[in-house]
Amino acid sequence: MKKLILSLAFLIAFRFAAFAIEGLWIPLLLGLLNEKEMQSMGMKMTAEDIYSVNKGSLKDAIVQFGSGCTGEIISPKGLLLTNHHCGRSQIQSHSSVEHNYF
Repeated sequence: MKKLILSLAFLIAFRFAAFAIEGLWIPLLLGLLNEKEMQSMGMKMTAEDIYSVNKGSLKDAIVQFGSGCTGEIISPKGLLLTNHHCGRSQIQSHSSVEHNYF
């Protein structure tokens, strides 16, 4: 009984302490609705760097990778971010005993 009460007290106490800011954000409205909030959390990009209708932006760097996965090219040298399982076979094909990239 004591463990149950302590568990419930813990859940109630921390229920309001941790929350995620999430949801589906409309790219055209990032500048109006979310840019200041995202920058206050440490984002260094502008909303236009993420999504711009008339010029190149992060939206143009999203590629299909592997068999249906998506990835983002994040550097001029072609550094690609994706989920680990999406690039596993490619990483393995470029690895050797001397240079194990896993």
